[in-house]
Amino acid sequence: MSGRRRLARLNEQLKRELSELIRTRVRDPRVGLVTVTAVDVASDLGSARVHVRVVGAPEATAEALEGLRAAAPFLRGVLGRTLALRRVPELRFQEDHSLEHARRIEEILSDVLPEDDGADGPGEAGSEERGAADEDGEDGEDEERDA
Repeated sequence: MSGRRRLARLNEQLKRELSELIRTRVRDPRVGLVTVTAVDVASDLGSARVHVRVVGAPEATAEALEGLRAAAPFLRGVLGRTLALRRVPELRFQEDHSLEHARRIEEILSDVLPEDDGADGPGEAGSEERGAADEDGEDGEDEERDA
């Protein structure tokens, strides 16, 4: 149990550190606007998959990944000096496809689920009746309590 929590903390720490290092220290012109979305460290701490999103065309993504792969030894060295780890994992950069997967799921759900035409749903009509005031401006609840 504590091993999973340790890995989760390490994943988050590596994500923060790598985001900052890529933004400030990597000077490769191929690496443009890159966002580190997730880091998955293997249980033996030997390797880490670094999921990134790149702003721009698919060609820019391929170039940025090449630049990040070239900068991986440098990033690993800086992480080794910064973090208190016996062994810094080998960094493997890959494109994050989670946004495309989410869009695809939403498309499928919109095809399967019925369209909402704006009509009152079953719960909405009842709420209007409960809040409706009677002729003299009172909601009728006081009359029930008095009776």
